[in-house]
Amino acid sequence: MSTGTSTFVIRWINFLTMILAIAVICFGVWMSTHHDACRRTLTLPVLGLGAIILIVSLIGFLGALKNVSWLLWIYLIMLCFILVGILVFTVLAFIITNNGSGHAVTGLRYKEYHLQDYSSWFLRRLNNTRNWRRLKSCLVKLEDCNNLPKRYKTLKAYKSAELSPIEAGCCRPPSECGYPAVNASYYDLSYHPVSSNKDCKIYKNSQSIKCYNCDSCKAGVAQYMKIEWRAAVYFVGCCARRNAARNSSSKIRGR
Repeated sequence: MSTGTSTFVIRWINFLTMILAIAVICFGVWMSTHHDACRRTLTLPVLGLGAIILIVSLIGFLGALKNVSWLLWIYLIMLCFILVGILVFTVLAFIITNNGSGHAVTGLRYKEYHLQDYSSWFLRRLNNTRNWRRLKSCLVKLEDCNNLPKRYKTLKAYKSAELSPIEAGCCRPPSECGYPAVNASYYDLSYHPVSSNKDCKIYKNSQSIKCYNCDSCKAGVAQYMKIEWRAAVYFVGCCARRNAARNSSSKIRGR
């Protein structure tokens, strides 16, 4: 591959990633103007990600456009640091999310999750009052619990459902409480709980309360984050490795 071809490839790859970065930044700006606190919480991470992608892509694009070797070297070095960062993040993510696999419950097609099963990192952040208040506000607005009666019209359908970790932890009391379900959104709380689990007393049938303050809900969020983090790590790592390999190959062959 000639030098001209390799720089052409690098130039167009980074031109496309610059467009992606601008789109990410625009999305972050839109989130910052939104009245929903859930979206505003993600504004800085999204803007930061967009800015990093834009800077790296701009350096690579200019280096390839003007055929400036020192800019291309800076670009490759930055890619190297990004890959090292992704590697470190991957290792930490898997260490943090290694614990917590859920507990099977007789008669249910989904698992229940216990907060104490997760890493101390999750415990510190989920037990932080400010953090949890923000997360709880997001959970209420997502209306996952409110949608359960719409998805499961009968009690039989609800009992045979495969609930997500958040639905299992936040929308219903733990099974050990012994409250009989009337339908997908209502439990008979007149029964005295058969467990000393504090979540049994916290749960209410009110749509704005449910079990959002329960440890079981925090555990459901931890499990959700664990699943999403691992999926994100796989995706980002794969894309970064492919992009770096493609650019490095173009640079080396063009010499």
